[in-house]
Amino acid sequence: MFRKTMLTGLLAATLGSQAFAADVAAPAPIAAPAPWAFDFAFGAKVMSDYNFRGISQSARGPAINVYGEARYGWLYAGAAYWTTKLPNRPIGEVDLYAGIRPVLGDATFDFGVMYYLYPNETQFITTTPPAPVGFAGTWTANRSNFVEVYGKVGYDITPQLNVGAALYYAPNWLGTGAYGTYGEVNAKYKLPNDFAISGALGHYWLGTTYGYLGGVNLQDYLYWNAGVSWTYKDAVTLDLRYHGTNLTSQQCFATTGDYRGIFTGSGRSNWCGHSVVATLSVDLQWSKLPYK
Repeated sequence: MFRKTMLTGLLAATLGSQAFAADVAAPAPIAAPAPWAFDFAFGAKVMSDYNFRGISQSARGPAINVYGEARYGWLYAGAAYWTTKLPNRPIGEVDLYAGIRPVLGDATFDFGVMYYLYPNETQFITTTPPAPVGFAGTWTANRSNFVEVYGKVGYDITPQLNVGAALYYAPNWLGTGAYGTYGEVNAKYKLPNDFAISGALGHYWLGTTYGYLGGVNLQDYLYWNAGVSWTYKDAVTLDLRYHGTNLTSQQCFATTGDYRGIFTGSGRSNWCGHSVVATLSVDLQWSKLPYK
């Protein structure tokens, strides 16, 4: 798939222009709301790198996220904004989402749909050196918005241990015409003094592009993470997490279209490599505020 042809070059930058998008921005509910009561959750986070499913969305630099989510019993709808640094230079990523979170005994389910929006994208084109040797030219699409549906479940084995699984599906991944299916298993264990350890193992299945991209089979890959977190008063969380994938630097470039791989002529990218990310987040819930 990653043969050095003009087609692959076109595909690399096209996918890279959108890179990947975020999961539902809001974390699990801080506390279970009263049945069918209105509530509102909101928050923000600062990250040393916006890493999504193993791939940097901020060129290995810092990023910011803010979100707001309205809730009524099990129902929810929200919006989130993420700063990004992508080849086609959108002003950021906007996620619009809605769904339902039923709670059945010790199991919490989450079924929903998300629309990923990249405002003010600009087409990026290079047809002359220093494009990587063998690439006749690269360019990005200027319409990369897409829809993804998802289903998640978490189960409390004990008050300290939660295990879960999730499945996401996009019929037109990043506007390429290819499907994108991501599956994940995860676990979290609460430690004394509000510490916790957690991790996840996932796999991305990607289909075949169509139209001007020429029917290219996209590269599947594995993703994993593991980290430790500390939470203060159920509102402020500091997380330190290792992320990794099995993509090579050449495969990473072909998937992301990292502009540094284009301008240096290396045809490589470190956006998918092993990394450690620090995140400081604040998550609040209107019904739990001390002064409303």
